[in-house]
Amino acid sequence: MTGRHDPGRSGVPLELPRLARVRQLYRSPELADVAAELRRQLRGLGLGARVRPGESVAITAGSRGIRDIALVIRVLAEELARCGGRPFVVPAMGSHGGATAEGQLRLLADLGVTEASVGVPIRSSMETVQVDTAAIAGGVPIWFDRLAARADHVVVVNRVKAHTDFTGPIQSGLLKMMLIGLGKHRGATVYHRAFARHSFDQIVAEVGQRIASGRRILCGVAIVENHRHGTALVEVVEATGFAAREAELMRLAEQWTPRLPFESIDLLIVDRMGKDISGSGMDTNVLGRKGWATGEFLEQRPRISRVYVRDLTEFSRGNAVGIGMADFAHSRVIDKIDFQAMYTNVVTSGTPRGASVPPHFPSDKEALAAALSTVGALDPHEAAVVRVRSTLDLEELLVSEALLARVRSNPELEVLEEARDMAMSEKGELAEF
Repeated sequence: MTGRHDPGRSGVPLELPRLARVRQLYRSPELADVAAELRRQLRGLGLGARVRPGESVAITAGSRGIRDIALVIRVLAEELARCGGRPFVVPAMGSHGGATAEGQLRLLADLGVTEASVGVPIRSSMETVQVDTAAIAGGVPIWFDRLAARADHVVVVNRVKAHTDFTGPIQSGLLKMMLIGLGKHRGATVYHRAFARHSFDQIVAEVGQRIASGRRILCGVAIVENHRHGTALVEVVEATGFAAREAELMRLAEQWTPRLPFESIDLLIVDRMGKDISGSGMDTNVLGRKGWATGEFLEQRPRISRVYVRDLTEFSRGNAVGIGMADFAHSRVIDKIDFQAMYTNVVTSGTPRGASVPPHFPSDKEALAAALSTVGALDPHEAAVVRVRSTLDLEELLVSEALLARVRSNPELEVLEEARDMAMSEKGELAEF
């Protein structure tokens, strides 16, 4: 039911804190020519001696919004074809895309990965075969995409970054892609059940290494992005070295991950959440709520009292997984939810909290009034408020006057515009920034 609270009915005018525009001064690298660097490394690997003419090679493509994913896959395909191989792409995204072959093809197209953009066929199927059993956790069946299992070789492509739920030296990367991605819906369900009682990185490392040693994994291509979501590093990794190199790349990824520059925030306003922004809709590493969906409640920063989310991206196709992390929402987010898609995602991942619908209101004005009334600030102008476009886009922020002293004392922040009233339409909607 949509909330209909009207803050104006009390006769007390709604007061909102004034916001200043602030920029974070990022110092992370960006790779000037991704294609050239990847070609150089692939040719140094000696693909011609590993791939015989006519052999098939499955290239994985995941569901995350990786900036240069189509370019990386196209270069890979060209280099494999140059050696006489027959490359093709397989969606490797667990239960995403509604857990259907057609849905996963649509999701890849939304990411810019099409047969036209990568130059090779894309073959999508939710069928899996059991290729092994891992001894860990009492015996975990290892499920693998049927098409990839039949290929002569597999190349695993993924971004290395912090996972939204789990901690450890290995989080989201090549090993996880082999388990969750190539495991499809069936494998993702099995592994997430195991994660509920056993160490994530231990299962990922053991099962991933078992796959790497027995499923003709040709190599991996690891991508690390910078603060601006650009490619900072691309690296071809030998299958036997996935675990060790991923742990090293994770340390770089954590250094280059965008963060909020404050220890505590009363209210965070997030303009957009979505699956193209984070697997959990909003990045838990940014919100300081990692482990929230699994009930672990880890000690993290920043401490954010309330999160208000305003919209859901079109790319998400109604999958608002992670909405449960919001304390308040605009009603348009709830109206866009495809509950079947969202429930499939949270049941597969074992994180039902992520689908919990928070109090929601038909305008920003009403939602902000409700949220600010719960943060404990008697004067709303004293509330520490931050507004962001998304948890992926944190270079420019809007911050309340209560935070400006902290901004001016931080050499990695600069004020672009002094504080001004929140611009709001007659219908009570915030203007874009």
